[in-house]
Amino acid sequence: MSNLKSFFGGRTLAEITPRLIVEYKNRRYAAGLKPASINRELANLKKAFNLAVREWEWCSENPVSRVSMERENNKRDRWLSVEEEARLLQNCAGWLHDLVTFALHTGMRMGEILELSWRGVDFTRRTVTVFRSKNGERRTIPVNQTVLAVLRKKAKVRSLQTDLVFCSKVFTRLESGHLRRSFRLALQKSRIEDFHFHDLRHTFATRLVQAGVDIYKVQRLLGHRSPIMTQRYAHHYPESLRDGVEILDRAAGISTNLAQSTGSPAVLHV
Repeated sequence: MSNLKSFFGGRTLAEITPRLIVEYKNRRYAAGLKPASINRELANLKKAFNLAVREWEWCSENPVSRVSMERENNKRDRWLSVEEEARLLQNCAGWLHDLVTFALHTGMRMGEILELSWRGVDFTRRTVTVFRSKNGERRTIPVNQTVLAVLRKKAKVRSLQTDLVFCSKVFTRLESGHLRRSFRLALQKSRIEDFHFHDLRHTFATRLVQAGVDIYKVQRLLGHRSPIMTQRYAHHYPESLRDGVEILDRAAGISTNLAQSTGSPAVLHV
């Protein structure tokens, strides 16, 4: 929001035209931003104008609606191999080891993990609850024994000073910047290249699909609103398509048996 304010601040609503918004996009590209980041900034500007038009009646139209959004390339498909995971965890400090293990086994986003509170942990039901996800929705995630072990370990040193599950040594909120720096250092020590913290989420999803878990279940675990976002992982398990063609084998077998028993050819309706 600060970038929007520094560029558009001091102008009247009438002065903010589609041409000016395109100029803003060009400047953000020059600053090194990626299309996805630019689109998020434009979405904030668009939301502000929607309020100005619909609720406050400060202007009659939204100029952002006349500016095309940037095409995003979200098809990154990087995940950890089992051998890479072992090297990475070996080079993680204790607190980071727990956090990375938690991410690999829940598929939660960095922000969701850093905001996870003990009131969202249910040892009886074996679930953790994200009260506000990226899309603003609440989601409850079942956890496995590996995650339960991490949570029980954290619970033993839990402090009354914070309700956060993952916090600093002085029980303050972990900064995402500090986490990223520590994660990059562990990657360097492990000789793992082209990998980001968010790829732990990709690793979680990829491994589920490779194990034959239904795409719909993966979608629900990741908290995706649309199955299209989850479909990117489908190619990791081509064997899931085999069931479809094997149905024809079974149908053909039934047809043959029927023909032999009746002495007349059977017709297969597909």
